Amino acid sequence: MRELFETCGRCLTPRRAAQAGLGALVALFAGCSGESEKETPKPPQAPVRTVSVDDPAPPGARWGQVRELRADLAATRHPADGGGRAVLVPGEGDASRIEAGGRGHWEIRYEAGPLGVAVGGAIYFMPEPFWGWSPPQHREPRAAGFTRVETDAEGVELELESVRTSREAGILIATIAGRALAPSETIVLHYGASAPGALADRYAERESHLWLAVDGDGDGVRALVPDSPTVEILPGPASRLVITLPSVARPGDQVLLRASVLDALGNAGPECAGRIELSAQPPVPGLPTELELTADAGGIATARFPAPDTGVVRVRARLELTSAAVECESNPMLVDADAARVYWGDLHGHTGLSDGTGTPEDYFRYARDVSGLDVVALTDHDHFGVLFLDAHPELWTGIQEQNAAFHAPGQFVTLLGYEWTSWIHGHRHVLYFDDVGEIHSSLDPAVETPRALWDRLRGRDALTIAHHSSGQPIPVNWTFAPDPTLEPITEIVSVHGSSEAEDSPFPVRGSLRGNYVRDVLERGAHLGFVGSGDSHDGHPGLAHLSPLAGYKPPRAATGERLGTGGLAGIFAPELTRSGVLAAMRARAVYATSGPRIVLACELGGRPMGARVERASIGDGPTLTIDVLGTASIEEVVVIRRGGNRTAIPASGERELHVRHVLQDLTAGEFVYVRVVQRDRGCAWSSPYFVQ
Repeated sequence: MRELFETCGRCLTPRRAAQAGLGALVALFAGCSGESEKETPKPPQAPVRTVSVDDPAPPGARWGQVRELRADLAATRHPADGGGRAVLVPGEGDASRIEAGGRGHWEIRYEAGPLGVAVGGAIYFMPEPFWGWSPPQHREPRAAGFTRVETDAEGVELELESVRTSREAGILIATIAGRALAPSETIVLHYGASAPGALADRYAERESHLWLAVDGDGDGVRALVPDSPTVEILPGPASRLVITLPSVARPGDQVLLRASVLDALGNAGPECAGRIELSAQPPVPGLPTELELTADAGGIATARFPAPDTGVVRVRARLELTSAAVECESNPMLVDADAARVYWGDLHGHTGLSDGTGTPEDYFRYARDVSGLDVVALTDHDHFGVLFLDAHPELWTGIQEQNAAFHAPGQFVTLLGYEWTSWIHGHRHVLYFDDVGEIHSSLDPAVETPRALWDRLRGRDALTIAHHSSGQPIPVNWTFAPDPTLEPITEIVSVHGSSEAEDSPFPVRGSLRGNYVRDVLERGAHLGFVGSGDSHDGHPGLAHLSPLAGYKPPRAATGERLGTGGLAGIFAPELTRSGVLAAMRARAVYATSGPRIVLACELGGRPMGARVERASIGDGPTLTIDVLGTASIEEVVVIRRGGNRTAIPASGERELHVRHVLQDLTAGEFVYVRVVQRDRGCAWSSPYFVQ
């Protein structure tokens, strides 16, 4: 689906790094690289050090990756490394702005700093490596990304080398020969110099970087040029409409309906104006018949209307675009005086501050205004990307400031977070439930195991959540039993797929037998389930609508097919940080693969995620399951300890009420529910734990 760059370091020479090929992008540059998630994981390498005598390294550990990261941290930068400045030279049109996925030509002028660049030193050029920029290359003028490099500094020769690290990423290296490049002398790079031009980033963002780094003294160690040029990526043509409603409302509530117009890749803000026609069946008194989209509204329109007395509301919408009409249906809204409110959260995602796209401000704005989330966390990596949060405190300060600025209790809850990116023990994101927190880096020898991380967090209103735990890009080391206070829940589904079990729909690629979440439950862990996007496209809450995540538009023969993504349904007592934390610690949560499926369960009068005393529920207790689907329901599966599975087929209905008798239920069991829709949307309840 996308390339994930998973090896870091800045210490290989250009020749050694070029020979390393895939997985050497950061070794070549001042950022990250690695093997595509489509690749088979490399076999484990010899450990760079012993973590602990009682904490054995898991089979998926990537010791070579850790070695590169640590070598980078230990490397000494010469004062000339990263010297100079680079600017984007205006050309025909506005080179600083281009439509997502468009072709263009960019002229970048590099001016050497006060110490110049020595013979054997080099200039490294890498467009944003993650999301579609053409890899720069100097050999084939008829191919995209052709880059011409020149200098008017007499006597300076440039030796060019193009290193391709994956289908969508690469680096152009200009090594200085002849004589040193003197202070203020210039090198000009013409990126996309020939007729094919160069493809721009496919995702809209204000600051897509054309990164430059400099090895000033020729020792193979380099640093980024400050303020590398950026390009604004504009959304493509409007082509999609999304309507969201609260999933649960009380009779008479003034509910918010949100309409968002997007381009084909989910980018917000395409140019669009017109009227969105609204309808509901049966009709809903007070529902407006249309919404007006103004040209300056960024494709967003809202309305409030009173919830009816009872029932399920689904709103249909239609918008006439220049090319064709687009239609959609909202998520279902249950109107009930007694039903527990469901708040929707995406607790895991990335921006351009690590290996994603966009700015923190744009991430929070998309979550609130476009996808209409109730709860969101931005979790950029501690030490992964082009710039690293643990090495640039100003970036972490900026994230904290934006997190605090967007937080509005009762309306929109933001959670401060980052991803603890261990290439030995697996990835976890850390969530803080106040405005400030520390980055405990996975590369810090004092915090390099999950146990050490939990020890640092103990006593804080904080949680950790393991993700893509069964497989690529790295499985979680479950020999560390999840801390019951700090890790009561786990991310069971995201853009990577599902870590539930081998029989799960779309399991994570490269999953290891015995390493699924269900295996961890079998070993006695009590974990609730959430989904989250792990989105890198700047679209929290809507990752499952990306064609790069497997989304297919509606067709007469097959209908709509949703991609992989993830959301957390949260039964919080109130929409506040403390309310969300209480729900998560009580495992009063469930997971979906992205669609806002309403799922409610009850066993012995207890909500999902509860510990239930066997003696309190009698023999043959009934598990009650209620589902409001966003599409036709294909099956509901009740799953118990020991691989006991009962599939309850459905007949294409979108609303389902099931009463399932649990025979021979014994203490020590767990029970949970999986829902599968015909459009590939899924939901998982948190398990009950029988005591």
